[in-house]
Amino acid sequence: MFGNARVYGFMKKKKDALYVVLCVIAVVTVVSGAVQAYVPAFVLGFIGGDPTPGNLLSFGIVGMFMVLFGGMLLHALINRRHHPVVVLWAGLQKFGASGAVGLGVMRGLFSSLALGVALFDLLSGCLILWYWLAIRRIR
Repeated sequence: MFGNARVYGFMKKKKDALYVVLCVIAVVTVVSGAVQAYVPAFVLGFIGGDPTPGNLLSFGIVGMFMVLFGGMLLHALINRRHHPVVVLWAGLQKFGASGAVGLGVMRGLFSSLALGVALFDLLSGCLILWYWLAIRRIR
């Protein structure tokens, strides 16, 4: 449905539905990370976390890394060349984020609303790795 490795040729990336969805995911990651870095209390309040000074600092730092990984993924996607290693690590970051948020819910640190964030990151990780599988053998 979203294509395969043959259509992701060097210097002529196929901009199919998967490519567009990943660009949107990257932008959403950058924007939500910037909000989280700038106003971590707002994000913590939204997912039911306790806005202690330590939590606010941690959330701000995580937001900064979201901006970096989302920006890295977007840069790799819009570049003329494929960057499989960048795509792979961006996907692994999404799986890590999903697991961390899910663990926070299991331990009662976040409300069940945070499961939406965990599911978004899990789905994002799956789609990113699907794209990585398609491009990793292209020279």
